[in-house]
Amino acid sequence: MNTTEQVLELGRRWAAAEERGDTAVLDELTTDGFRLVGPLGFVLDKAQWLQRYGGGALVTESLAWEDVEVRDLGQTAIAIGVHAQVASHQGNPANGRFRATHVLVRDGERWLLAGIHLSPIGGPSPFANQGGAR
Repeated sequence: MNTTEQVLELGRRWAAAEERGDTAVLDELTTDGFRLVGPLGFVLDKAQWLQRYGGGALVTESLAWEDVEVRDLGQTAIAIGVHAQVASHQGNPANGRFRATHVLVRDGERWLLAGIHLSPIGGPSPFANQGGAR
């Protein structure tokens, strides 16, 4: 399997584990220093990220990682796609579509997630028709 296939397979395993709340698999797929940057800018370390599943605080009904582009940079890969979820956090809806950047690192023959950054998907930049931000 090439890097893109390996990263996409890891992404399928990650999404399925999120849907099941399977912290053992999520732990296995991530580095010790894993960080999540959420869509509102909050940062969770690995323990905090995994702890969200404790007691049903986070429930993910469905999670799709789509339109993924993978760039292989040797020992690191960057995968950018769309993260679409139906979920709730502490009983509140946490549904959304986000631009997701996954940072992966090689660990021997396998890839591990080192970080995920989620950003809301919005319309065009207000600067788009004004010459752009420089």
